[in-house]
Amino acid sequence: MNVLVWFKRDLRLADHPALTLAAGLGRVLPLYIIEPGLWAQPEASGRQWDFTAETLRGLAGDLAALGVPLVIRHGEAPEVIARLCRAHRIEAIVSHQETTGAWSFARDRAVAGWARAQGIDWREVQGAGVQRRHPGRDGWAARRDAFLAQGPLPVPQLAPVEGLAETAASGVVLPARALGLAPDPCPHRQHGGRGQALALVEGFAAHRAAGYRKSISSPLSAERGCSRLSVHLALGVVSAREVQAMPASVPRGDWAAFGARLAWRDHFMQKLEDAPNMETVALHRAWRSVEGDIRHLTAFAAGETGLPYVDACLRYLRATGWLNFRARAMLVSVAVHHLGLDWRAVGQVLGRMFTDYEAGIHWPQVQMQASVTGINAPRLYNPVKQGHDHDPTGSFTRRWVPELVSVPAHWLQEPWKWPGAASLLGRRYPEPLADPGTALRAARARLSEIRNRPDFHDGKRAVLLRHGSRKGRVMVVEPVFAASGQLAFDI
Repeated sequence: MNVLVWFKRDLRLADHPALTLAAGLGRVLPLYIIEPGLWAQPEASGRQWDFTAETLRGLAGDLAALGVPLVIRHGEAPEVIARLCRAHRIEAIVSHQETTGAWSFARDRAVAGWARAQGIDWREVQGAGVQRRHPGRDGWAARRDAFLAQGPLPVPQLAPVEGLAETAASGVVLPARALGLAPDPCPHRQHGGRGQALALVEGFAAHRAAGYRKSISSPLSAERGCSRLSVHLALGVVSAREVQAMPASVPRGDWAAFGARLAWRDHFMQKLEDAPNMETVALHRAWRSVEGDIRHLTAFAAGETGLPYVDACLRYLRATGWLNFRARAMLVSVAVHHLGLDWRAVGQVLGRMFTDYEAGIHWPQVQMQASVTGINAPRLYNPVKQGHDHDPTGSFTRRWVPELVSVPAHWLQEPWKWPGAASLLGRRYPEPLADPGTALRAARARLSEIRNRPDFHDGKRAVLLRHGSRKGRVMVVEPVFAASGQLAFDI
């Protein structure tokens, strides 16, 4: 039997259940499709493609070492798959179940319809802790844990379909500009490839995870204290089973805390699997679209809000493609509650900046931090306090907002109160788009008004029934909390 293996966000050979299945069925044709529609989505960016391209080259090299070339094609999936199936007499298609946004759900439906019409069996295999068509939230955690407990699969032996070398030779990894992606300088981003991922896993398990729980809240310490595996997990360069199977020589509590966050990762991805329209529709029906001020959105994207710690985090993110979770949460909260921006627009701006953009993590978290789920406590961050708490010496803020280098430490996070502000604000650094205290009070009042509406609890009950357990409770998966009582979701 000739089997087409469709690689998506699972760019590895080890612990690849779909590839293992295909190897047992017959000869394989490994395929990756560069899809113009996918890269035209508003959350897509050049930095994401550059990382993907590096990872693809590594995957192609790993397959070549097994004597099986990787076929790379540019086009929409149904047409590409149809041509290859005809050319190579493909009898089955195998891929992992993929949890991303509404676009990919629609694309998969189109491929499924074509396969049924052609009499070709398309088998979608569970490749992570997320479960498609699962029977309900009750017992989900146990099923997820059972999947991970099976341990990683070895790289299978592969035999290529006839004529594969000639077919593969005509495919190339395109540059970002060929996909219509705007120039996206990200000088300090991580680089793709299996070797990069394994080095991170080994170093983290051997020593970097020591002190993990204490180091994840501040961008100063999180850059080294977090695993930095999020982008490799998002592209499937390594699997969660591989990571958890790595022997660790760090304190048990730190390694357990990291494992709990891997569980939370699957938990939030399951939310998108259950509701693929989370990019555009708030979980609770009480929230409607907010136009927002386009000038505020532009200033936010550029790191020119006039709120020093916020701008430092945004500029760091633009330069690195990564940011620790607490800072990500603050950015969403400030953008929505202080600057009056719609959560969808904020999610798109930030999504493009994240090299590790993962729709199943991103959109449930954006909704949570924007306080539009109806089932979570409102997330209201004071950006001045966050700056004092997580950048107490001001070194992070001064590095990324050098316009403030002359501002005394006492005034660094509130330069508008500095006696010398007239020489700075509106000239070298912008006036704040909102007064933090005033905006915070207004946000509390606005959220309180919504939550006190007579129909609010009916909407909350509907969300719980869909996204909680059958008993109407929010699902809990080994929660690990930071000192403030808020979930510190850092990978």
